[in-house]
Amino acid sequence: MIVCLCNALTDTQLNEAVAQGARRPRDVYAACDCKAQCGSCTRMILSMIRDSQTAGLANPAGLP
Repeated sequence: MIVCLCNALTDTQLNEAVAQGARRPRDVYAACDCKAQCGSCTRMILSMIRDSQTAGLANPAGLP
């Protein structure tokens, strides 16, 4: 699913950037070789980052 219309970024690309260590929206954009345009996707990206961090706290060993 496309999350960022301006840069045509999918949820898969964004999740991959977060999994590789992006901790701020600008880190996610940088990992995808682009920059924020209109900013309408920023809330979704923040949510993805927070969900990832919460999942890491719930499962610190990284086990499935």
